[in-house]
Amino acid sequence: MSTPAPRPSVLFVCVHNAGRSQMGAAFLTHLAEDRVEVRSAGSAPAASVNPAVVQAMKEVGIDISAQSPKVLTTEAVQSSDVVITMGCGDACPVFPGKQYLDWQLDDPAGQGVDAVRPIRDEIEQRVRGLLAELGIPTTS
Repeated sequence: MSTPAPRPSVLFVCVHNAGRSQMGAAFLTHLAEDRVEVRSAGSAPAASVNPAVVQAMKEVGIDISAQSPKVLTTEAVQSSDVVITMGCGDACPVFPGKQYLDWQLDDPAGQGVDAVRPIRDEIEQRVRGLLAELGIPTTS
């Protein structure tokens, strides 16, 4: 007899944890509410989240201004069911039994909000697809 699986955990990783991974984590948190455990981290975290990313997310009603980049730890990867890399290359440790997805996305670093919007919209679509794969209904 198997016990019900705990809620899935997803880790978004990019180099600076200042743009793409922050947007991915914010969309997943927003769309899944408390049905998914969400983390984000960077292999070389920046000092702060990209202001253009904060602005682009605010335009879709999600406030990430209080977020701060976090360093990628082995423990974060080990405790995640799905690890989504966004341009961190070989910096992400790989463990057996984890699902790894590599989302090739433009880096919003140094870009204005006009350049960030299409990246944001692509991340939202991919997060919605991930939720469908996990069998988790979205709230909006």
